[in-house]
Order: sequence, then structure tokens, then C-alpha cells
Amino acid sequence: MAASANSEHQEHPLGIYFKIWFLLFVLSTLSYMVDILDLQGYLRWSLIVIFMMLKAGLIVAVFMHMVWERLAIVYAILVPPLALIVLMALMALEGDYTEVTRQLYFVFGGGG
Repeated sequence: MAASANSEHQEHPLGIYFKIWFLLFVLSTLSYMVDILDLQGYLRWSLIVIFMMLKAGLIVAVFMHMVWERLAIVYAILVPPLALIVLMALMALEGDYTEVTRQLYFVFGGGG
């Protein structure tokens, strides 16, 4: 019984973890460079979000061992949050449309 438990255990080489730590360090440095270079506007926020998503993806993939899991488990964990993000984006677009419509008809007195 103990032999079968040990045969299912899988170890990954430390080199992978060191490479990911280095990549996280580089991405964090680039994220700080956005502030140091005093970038503004959409470029600033786009870069911050891109670096944040890359770091989160690396952490989930390697340190949470999602790279080595079966596809069904990956889908079960990643699809619900992604679906929520899509629905939130759709609600934000609908909210913007509603705001513009209200401004057009209530503040400016009609659209025609």
C-alpha cells in the first residue's frame, strides 16, 4: 500500500521554481518601472494589469501545480472565474450605455 502511494508522488526539479521566481522578479521590476517612469493614462493601467495577470498566471500554473493537473480540473477551477469576468465586463458595458442614455435624454433634453 505504501509503495503505491509513493509511486504516485511526483517531484518537479527545483530549476523550474528558480526560473519562475526569476520571471516573477523581472515582472515585478517592470511593474515598478511603470511607476518610476511616471507613465499615465491607459498605457499605465494596461501595463499594470498585463504584468499583474502574467504574475498571477505564473503563480497559478507552477506554484499551484495547475500545469501538471488534468484538463478537467483546470477547467473546473479556471472557467467559473473567467465566466464571472466576462459577465462583469458585459454589465460594465451595459452600465456605460445606460449612463450615456440618461445623460442624453435627462440632462441634455432629448436626442433629436
